[in-house]
Amino acid sequence: MEVAETKCSSGYGKPPWIFKGSALYQLHLVKSETARAFIPKEFRLVEAFGYTLGGFFLASYEDSPAGVFDELVVIAGTVWNPPTSCAWAARVLVNSGDACDHGRKEVGLPSQVAKFSKKITAIPRQRKSKFSGFLDKIGLGTASSSTKSCMDVLVTETNDRSTTDICNINLTAVVPGMKFDKWKGPAIKMSLPSFSGRTEYNPSLLKYSCNIECRVRAVRAAKVSRPSLTSKQDAEESLSEHERQNLTISVMLSKPILALEFSCLKMQVEAPVVVSQHSTSRFATTVTD
Repeated sequence: MEVAETKCSSGYGKPPWIFKGSALYQLHLVKSETARAFIPKEFRLVEAFGYTLGGFFLASYEDSPAGVFDELVVIAGTVWNPPTSCAWAARVLVNSGDACDHGRKEVGLPSQVAKFSKKITAIPRQRKSKFSGFLDKIGLGTASSSTKSCMDVLVTETNDRSTTDICNINLTAVVPGMKFDKWKGPAIKMSLPSFSGRTEYNPSLLKYSCNIECRVRAVRAAKVSRPSLTSKQDAEESLSEHERQNLTISVMLSKPILALEFSCLKMQVEAPVVVSQHSTSRFATTVTD
């Protein structure tokens, strides 16, 4: 694939850009027809039986070029990039103006500013069974070694003309400091390649990679719901924007199949590269249905 280097914004400094914090990476089965609404026609979906692999990446960064902020990356689906595949983001929501501007202009992401409203409530401790008592004796029990809590994250997209509640994400977590919470899973290194671009802020087709180091463990999938209709829409807002928001919500409400918790996260984002027109045309020829 032929690529060319892109220019980088001075506000973020020189790449690679480093982000540290924690995240939930949740994979969903997304309807192919929903994913195709976001993905350029020259790409072919990785799909089976009318579904592709999408989901979301919900992160809380403690240190980054834009400081402390939250991010929700809604992944529409996965496209072929022989011999492997790449993800395509339907929408990126961040509560940082700097992160939004950088994502739009430098990485070609469909970034929007959003508000992340978090509410934590305690979950009553479940009554022990005889089996859980046995696990406690051998040091494998969890009922008495941790107090669980529930966090609701309401994500509200904002701009000059409207505010729209995108989704509510319900996570069940283990309260930090307890014995069981010390086990965060094995340390891993992985790379998440993605395509981006074709937006009003960056019309070029781009490819970039996120190199991740973290501790990972499988967790219970977060429950995603659509909030009650409390959105305040401007009458002049385009129908296409409403459609994009609704399709984004459809991705979030699709069926989860795997949830991974990333702790001690260090994510290194490489500078995106422009996929040349020649390479794009050649790729489109090889994957057209």
